[in-house]
Amino acid sequence: MRRQWDIFCAVIDNFGDIGVCWRLAKQLAHEHDQSVRLWVDNLVSFANILPDVNSQARYQIIQCVEICYWQQLFVETEPADVVIEAFACELPEKYVMAMLQKERNPVWINLEYLSAEPWVTEYHGLPSPHPRFSLTKTFFFPGFVPGSGGLLREKDFLARHDAFNQATEREFFQRKGLPERKAGEIRISLFCYQSAPIENFIQVLSESTVPVLLIVPQGIAADRIAALFNHAPCQAKALINYKRLTIEIIPFMEQTEYDLLLWSCDFNFVRGEDSFVRAQWAIKPFIWNIYPQHEGAHWDKLDAFLTLYTTGLPVKAASAVQAMWHGWNEKHELNNLIWESFAACYEPLIQHNKNWTNQLLKREDLASNLVQFAGNQL
Repeated sequence: MRRQWDIFCAVIDNFGDIGVCWRLAKQLAHEHDQSVRLWVDNLVSFANILPDVNSQARYQIIQCVEICYWQQLFVETEPADVVIEAFACELPEKYVMAMLQKERNPVWINLEYLSAEPWVTEYHGLPSPHPRFSLTKTFFFPGFVPGSGGLLREKDFLARHDAFNQATEREFFQRKGLPERKAGEIRISLFCYQSAPIENFIQVLSESTVPVLLIVPQGIAADRIAALFNHAPCQAKALINYKRLTIEIIPFMEQTEYDLLLWSCDFNFVRGEDSFVRAQWAIKPFIWNIYPQHEGAHWDKLDAFLTLYTTGLPVKAASAVQAMWHGWNEKHELNNLIWESFAACYEPLIQHNKNWTNQLLKREDLASNLVQFAGNQL
């Protein structure tokens, strides 16, 4: 049944939150024939991953999704049948009051951050009554295991991934103005937070025994790399050569193009939530830069995923993954030995990632789970 959905997204770290919300909105509209409004409080950041967005427009429709600018002075709006409060953002008071006026309370969902921590399945689906009003929201936790909300995955994703071959990879690189692969070259995509040891890693890669192409979107990492080589901050494409290392700084890509980049690279450094999940679907070895939290709270989250993900991986490869991830997240210093040990596990990691994604594919995707849950409530 076609229902109205409102998704509220407060952009916190520029791209992860809106990346997830935009993928979800598209999937609800395209695959489940739902009517979707996406409320976003930062259209400028949104435009980085969706160039069609007009950052000055209060309302616009793109790819069958109505995109609304979430202003501080919220306008009176008829609430939808299903309301998603993404990542603990707080709904406007006016909107909550309007929810009370509806003949039937909307299905109110608090879409939480993705985590592999064991407690997630205990809290997934729990109701949370409003302290003042006769409204109840439900905690919905994305996850990797049965009993969680699942992961975002489009229905045609596997077919598109399987159809991607050397010819389409070459065409993609040519279209993006990126160089052809050199003999024996390692290709790496780099997307990370300010906390990552970028300068250290650049030095490690420059001492590689084989050519390395490092592809970096404009932003924090690109600016730090530019500063390292006494370049001005990168507002456009830039090319830097240093020993065996070639660095290509590129504009941000629309999400489906970013998927192609992940599929084209040998190793993918990702951050946050959206790129983290897409790197897993890409099957290539990946390194996650987790968002740092006060008092090191993020370590429990990172190690919970490592424990789950490395199950069944040969001991040597599992140790190499843990050392690389811990070094990249600055639990210890990242050095040549750690990187070389990790890179040497390329083939075992490819096979392991195939097994890992096959496990994930046995579970329903996040959008489908949300639609089913909402349908059962209405």
